[in-house]
Amino acid sequence: MREMKIVAVLTAYHPDERLAAVVDSSLRDCAAVIVVDNTPAPAPSLAGKLDDPRVTVLPVGRNLGLGGALNLGVGALPADAEAVLLMDQDSVLPDGLVAGLRAHLESDPKIGIVAPTPWDAAHGAAYNFGTEGKTVEDATAVITSGMLVRREVVDRCPFRADLFNDFVDIAFCVDARKAGFRVIQDFTLKLPHSMGNRQEHGVGPVRVRVTHYPPWRHYWIARNGVQYALDYDRRRPQGMASMAIFLARKFLSVACWGPKRAAQLTALSRGVFDALTGRYSLGYLPEGSYPPGVRDAD
Repeated sequence: MREMKIVAVLTAYHPDERLAAVVDSSLRDCAAVIVVDNTPAPAPSLAGKLDDPRVTVLPVGRNLGLGGALNLGVGALPADAEAVLLMDQDSVLPDGLVAGLRAHLESDPKIGIVAPTPWDAAHGAAYNFGTEGKTVEDATAVITSGMLVRREVVDRCPFRADLFNDFVDIAFCVDARKAGFRVIQDFTLKLPHSMGNRQEHGVGPVRVRVTHYPPWRHYWIARNGVQYALDYDRRRPQGMASMAIFLARKFLSVACWGPKRAAQLTALSRGVFDALTGRYSLGYLPEGSYPPGVRDAD
């Protein structure tokens, strides 16, 4: 049986030396790799040093955000690509992971998205609680890194460029499920992945892990969380309640352990306000960022 042709789309932003290792690991199972380089000009980027003929680098010259970059990369897929592997710049693929994901797509034409479980190598544990002992399950959403997507899905469901970074993957999965595709996660396949500056803090005898972000990132987490709830959960009280709990926990963790707490809480509050009023605070975009639908390039 002929194997499904897979092309990887990798998003990069000021990448470090790990980029080459990620590309090499992708080429073990992918026919080609498309690197969408979001590094704003004139800053140098290691993406320009990739010289394998199977690698195409798209030097955007500005930061389109995750959604905008993925749409650009998907638009550059060759006509005969049957699936796309979505990758970030620092998650090196273990041997056998792509083959395991591909087997799921080939087993059921209704499976549109399959993903491994993101693994926190620093702490030797999955990022999500309750995954121990699980094998394969249908999922509401999975993260972008390591996601293998059937070509028909990306042709029918564009990524939400207006969300910039956060909730792009969740919205994409929901749109895919609405289009009739299954989203599954294989918990036996582990992808070492970094979700930022994750630190442990103590609450009496209990240890909690908190990921620390800069204020601009917290703005987008809050804004997009509310925007997602308005767009997808407005008629689902349970979904709205879940988002309210998520954001309340975010406010609480920042208030208890966040650096520069006043700035962080202001960013979160502004994000909620802007989503409810249909606005954007462009000061929370990193320099050189022009996400389509938010602040287009001149």
